[in-house]
Amino acid sequence: MATEYGQSYGLGSGPGLPGDAGARHHRLPAGLRAPFEARSWREFGYVLLSLPIGILLFTYAVTMVSLGAGLLVTFLGVPVLAAALAGCRGFGTLERARARSLLGLRVADPEPLRVKKQGVMGWMGAVLKSGTSWRSLLFAVLQFPWSVFSFVVAVNFWVLGWAMLTYPLWFWVFPMYAGQDGMQLYGDETHRVYLDNPFEITVTALVGLLFTLATPWIVRALTTVDRVMVHGLLGPSRLATRVVELESDRGVVVDTAAADLRRIERDLHDGAQARLVSLAMDLGLAKEKLREDPQAAARMVDEAHGEVKTALQELRDLARGIHPAVLTDRGLDAALSAVASRCTVPVRVEVDLAERPASAIEGIAYFTVSELLQNISKHARATSAAVEVWRVENRLMLQVVDNGVGGADVSAGSGLAGLAERLDAVDGILVVDSPAGGPTRVTAELPWRTEPATR
Repeated sequence: MATEYGQSYGLGSGPGLPGDAGARHHRLPAGLRAPFEARSWREFGYVLLSLPIGILLFTYAVTMVSLGAGLLVTFLGVPVLAAALAGCRGFGTLERARARSLLGLRVADPEPLRVKKQGVMGWMGAVLKSGTSWRSLLFAVLQFPWSVFSFVVAVNFWVLGWAMLTYPLWFWVFPMYAGQDGMQLYGDETHRVYLDNPFEITVTALVGLLFTLATPWIVRALTTVDRVMVHGLLGPSRLATRVVELESDRGVVVDTAAADLRRIERDLHDGAQARLVSLAMDLGLAKEKLREDPQAAARMVDEAHGEVKTALQELRDLARGIHPAVLTDRGLDAALSAVASRCTVPVRVEVDLAERPASAIEGIAYFTVSELLQNISKHARATSAAVEVWRVENRLMLQVVDNGVGGADVSAGSGLAGLAERLDAVDGILVVDSPAGGPTRVTAELPWRTEPATR
């Protein structure tokens, strides 16, 4: 199961590479350019729209739910409640679209209604039993007070900041049209303070600049709460998300098993099986020549003996690729040492485990290190490597380091991506740190599971 590193171990990176396509270099720091960025204005627009939408959602939800609850003494209360929850689900769809377009927040659609019975009664039952419906109702209720708060804070900071920043441009309005020297900072019956001299006007503009620079980050903090609400209340539940992940992982496991079976069948058909067929033919010819030409028959038997050795070696390699006996008998330490001995560079192996994990996890760990060492042999151009295995609480940690050329990339669509998918299928993680020029450090994390006790 050797992986191809043709794209993973690239030498260097240039401006034409995909990883640099979206890179932007700004001369101004983020704090100075934030008031003029499109993202800041989109977030501010989201806050402005949240207030009227929040009023609409809150009014609809409270009115419909109150009406439905009041009518529960009759049969009409049930369809009214179902209509209220269905409407909240519809508003939730619009809110996810609004968050996606203005906040860049992509939230997966929640699980669909599971209507077990046909007809209106079945639909109403599905709506009332759906957790998504009630979470959408909760969002409609909570979003209103938060939208009022965020609207007031954002608008006041935004207007105050820009008004004070541009005060040197429009302060002349006060003496010309308002009959006062400038913006009034303080006033009572006997004393008034106006911002009317150059120093005060300059200080006002500087304070406005601080408000203007801080406002985008305040709005961003406010919209962070909106992101949490949209993601937590309008997205799929944790259980539904976990079910989708497990279904995806199951598909990866099935595809991987099918690919392994095809590989084993291909290796048997093209390797050992073909040699055994040729061996049978050679032995048949040797049997016919045994009486006529014993020397020729002896040479043919000697050649057949060599074919037997080759076929046996291929079968050993194939069996080792399926599940090595040393792994079953002696564990990861001995098995990884055997793999390291076949690597083309010196490999230091250090396994620090007080007990053995479950056989399935042990097998995945073995094949992960095996593939990484094969990649080092073929593509890394390294002179040394190291393998470390240890346990951290309920996780099994693997780390393979080499001093090769680097440039390994999981996103390049090579064998590393397939290895990451295999680990993800068992709730594992693969992290690759491989700058151009090396060194390369690949860390794998697997769940720790022990073998169930047998009676």
